Amino acid sequence: MSSPAGPGNGLPVRMPRPRQPGRHRRPEPLSAPEGAPALVLAVPGPSCASARALAEELVSLVRADLPGLDARFGFLEAAGDEPDATLDQVLAQAPDAVVVPLLAGPDAEFLGRFRQVLTESQSSARLTEVLGPHPLLAEALHVRLSEAGLARADRARLFTVATAADGIILAVRGGEEALEAAGITGVLLAARLAVPVMTAALDVEGSVRHVAGQLRSSGAQRLAVAPCVIGPEVSPELLVGASTEAECAGAEALGAYSSVGKLVLNRYTSALGLDTAQLRAPAR
Repeated sequence: MSSPAGPGNGLPVRMPRPRQPGRHRRPEPLSAPEGAPALVLAVPGPSCASARALAEELVSLVRADLPGLDARFGFLEAAGDEPDATLDQVLAQAPDAVVVPLLAGPDAEFLGRFRQVLTESQSSARLTEVLGPHPLLAEALHVRLSEAGLARADRARLFTVATAADGIILAVRGGEEALEAAGITGVLLAARLAVPVMTAALDVEGSVRHVAGQLRSSGAQRLAVAPCVIGPEVSPELLVGASTEAECAGAEALGAYSSVGKLVLNRYTSALGLDTAQLRAPAR
């Protein structure tokens, strides 16, 4: 026989921990609202193993941040015998989805193709804004540069890296609009690294070389290319070519970095007009 004071056999009882009052109390876990539409990650380009792995990891990050969310991904086109679902196939299963383009910045070509798929699907799906510009992209760029040994890992620490770049080429694709948007992220990155950052177009011949020349003429000695792209929207050869053109080292594409996952979820919740208060788990 046990009692509120303890069990009859003398063993301790795990009692419910009282909720901690005040500002130190733990926040309630988030969860997707009941009946929330699916989040569909629109992956540019054809499917391939690397793009599939990246999309799967991002979807996993989003689900971890918002349990209960129906999160999926679809490619613009399937390639060869790849079993991946295309965007139109995913929308046939989730016609009221919120579609988040996996693009760091505006890209007229891919956005036009995404919109065409949504129109032809005759669904009520909505397409959100692209992921950037945003401070979280600057954070991700900083991390990729530091991973490559091209920037200080922590701007708060007062040490330097011998190979750290003193001039950054922020490489994007998508035309003039993409360059303009990336300029905002570039300002944020420059503030983090305390070095000049200039944007260049990956898809315009000679752009990277021209910007590299401008940085060197202004006194920069050690340049680095920072691709402001997620990955699937450009070929690996294009990124290698950018570093070759600039005659310097380069960081990896942003990929499935955690900040990218947070931006994907941010675009989804913003499209639905939700805030974190509306995503709290229901009281029991």
